[in-house]
Amino acid sequence: MTDLGLAGKRVVVTGAAGGLGRAFALAFAGAGATVLAADIDEAGAAETARRAGGTAAKVDVTDTESCRALARVAGAVDVLVNNAALYAGLPRGPFEDLDEGLWDKVMAVNVKGVWQMTRAFSDALRASSGAVVNVASATVFSGSPQWMHYVASKGAVIAMSRVMAKEMGGDGVRVNVLAPGFTLTEASYGHMADAKGYGADRAALKRNAEVEDITGAALYLASPLAGFMTGQTMVVDGGKQFI
Repeated sequence: MTDLGLAGKRVVVTGAAGGLGRAFALAFAGAGATVLAADIDEAGAAETARRAGGTAAKVDVTDTESCRALARVAGAVDVLVNNAALYAGLPRGPFEDLDEGLWDKVMAVNVKGVWQMTRAFSDALRASSGAVVNVASATVFSGSPQWMHYVASKGAVIAMSRVMAKEMGGDGVRVNVLAPGFTLTEASYGHMADAKGYGADRAALKRNAEVEDITGAALYLASPLAGFMTGQTMVVDGGKQFI
């Protein structure tokens, strides 16, 4: 692999028990970084850490003290990847009919969780002039119907990231957003029987993303190669939408 300048970097990945989170952790480890895999699913995080040669920790990103405890355990950090989100098994429906409790739960994890984690790690990131990669979704730009809770939560991630970039930029901290298109993870296969072909005809590349199609962008955003890039959203969707 091309040297991305990530060797020896200390990286925390949330939502690392599986799917894209696990793929991010393994990709950073492959680039020479030291990875802390964090998830509310402690066993899944431990398996990711085993594969990545790193460490694991349990975290509830909706809970202030849990996030702060993780920051204390992590110590010095160069990169924070805010990937934890509710997606797998998330019910769809018309926005008028969405359950209010479900809406609040999605916002607590997908929005509040990003704020909580970045707040907890802000001192460490400022000390290292580090990088934050917040994971949103290309669905923000397509406005997927019957999916308002998820789309709104990921739109908020983009908005928050712009504020974070402005507020932490003076200390050299870069905050960018990775917005993947539909990606073939366990969760995506669980959403539909024909996940591999779902919407692939709308992509310029005529296929859906494998996790390996997404991880390179995360490595780039966290690396010195993107050293003058902050407050930006990188869409990786095979050309389904051009923004």
